[in-house]
Amino acid sequence: MKCGLIGEKLGHSFSAEIHALAGTYSYELWPMAPEALDGFLKRRDFSGINVTIPYKKSVIPYLSYLSPEAEACGAVNTVVNREGKLYGYNTDILGMGAMLSFGGISLEGKKVLILGTGGTAGTAKALCLSRGVASVKQVSRRPEGDAVSYEEALSMKDTDVILNTTPCGMFPHGEESPIDLSAFPRLSGVADVIYNPLRTRLILQAEELGIPAVSGLYMLVAQAVYAAGLFMDKPTREEDILPIYRRLLQTKENIVLTGMPGAGKSTVGKALAADRGAEFFDTDEWIAKTQGRTPAEIISQEGEAVFRNVETEAVRTLCEKRGAVIATGGGAVLREENVRLMRQNGRVIFLDAPLETLTATSDRPLSATPEALARRYEERYGIYCGTCDKRVAVTRNLEKNIKALKEVLA
Repeated sequence: MKCGLIGEKLGHSFSAEIHALAGTYSYELWPMAPEALDGFLKRRDFSGINVTIPYKKSVIPYLSYLSPEAEACGAVNTVVNREGKLYGYNTDILGMGAMLSFGGISLEGKKVLILGTGGTAGTAKALCLSRGVASVKQVSRRPEGDAVSYEEALSMKDTDVILNTTPCGMFPHGEESPIDLSAFPRLSGVADVIYNPLRTRLILQAEELGIPAVSGLYMLVAQAVYAAGLFMDKPTREEDILPIYRRLLQTKENIVLTGMPGAGKSTVGKALAADRGAEFFDTDEWIAKTQGRTPAEIISQEGEAVFRNVETEAVRTLCEKRGAVIATGGGAVLREENVRLMRQNGRVIFLDAPLETLTATSDRPLSATPEALARRYEERYGIYCGTCDKRVAVTRNLEKNIKALKEVLA
C-alpha cells in the first residue's frame, strides 16, 4: 500500500511518525503546489491519502463518494482509492470529538464559541451541532454572515466552551493568543487544535485559571488512527489511540527540571536522558558555551538583571527542542516568561531537595554562603511548587531519584 499526506507546506508535519505507529503501509509526505493537484488526483497513484491545507475542499470534485461526516463539515481530510474510485472522508471530526473526550470537555447543552471561520472551524461547528449544543457562534477578525467579531465575542460572558481553530499561537508565534479567557467567567472547557507548541498560550492561560483544557496533539493522533483504519479497511477502536498518543508525546515533550542550586538537576537530567535515549541540555552550560562566560562571571561583571535576560534567551532556545531533558538554573523560575516557555513544549518537574542536603559553593554568587543559600531556599520554594507540573522529592541516591522521576513521568 502506498499512502501519504498532501498539502502545500508540510515542513512541521508529524503525520509520517503517527502512521508508522498506526499502520502497516508506507507513508510519505507529498508537498504539492496548487497546479499539481489536478494531475495527482487524476493519476490516482496511491492507495490512500490524507489531505491538509489548502486542499480539503479542492479534492471534493474528484470523489465518487463523500461520507456523511465529510458532507456535514464541507471538507475532506482522508481519501481512499478503491479500484480506481476515490472515496472521501473526514476523520478530523472524529479526532476532534476524541480530543474533547480526552480533555474531559462536554459540548452537550453548552454555549460554544469557535474561534475562526476556516475549514477546521467548519468541522468544529459540525461536531457542535451533532453534540446538541445550546448555541454555537463562530468568531472572526472579518466577520461575515452569522460570525461575530472578537469585540462582540468578549461580551458573551455566559460562554461555556471555547474552541480555537485559528493558527494564532502556532510556532514560531507561541507568545500570541487569539483571545483573553479571563473575560469568560463561566468557562468549563478550552480546546486548541494547534499541536506545535504542545501547549499554546491560550491553553496555558486556561490551566492557570483552572479551566479544563486540551491541545491539538491528541486530535492529530486520533484523526490519523481513524484514517489508518480506513486505509487498512478495518474498524478503529478508541483504545487504539491512547498508546500511540503516549508514544508520540514522549518524542515531542521536553522534561524540564527545576530546583535549587545543588539539587542534582544536571546529574539526574543526564541519567534520565540516557535512560530515555533523549538529548540533554543544561541552561547554565548553554549560556557558558554561547556567551563565552559562565553565569557566575556574567553576574559578577554585569549584574543579575543582565544575566536573567541572557538566561531567558537560553530557556527560549532550548525549550523549542523536542523530546529533550533540560536542566535549568536555580533562578530560572523567577520569571513568568521563562515558566511559560518551559511549559509550552514540556513538563516541568521540581526536584525537591531538602535544604540540609544542599551545599553553598563559591561558583554560585547568589548562594555562595550557607546563609545566602537558606535565603534563596526560603524565597524560591513556593515558586518552585507553584510553577511545576509535578514535584519529586530527591535525595543523594541517584538510582532512587531516577526511579522516582520515572514513576512520576509514567
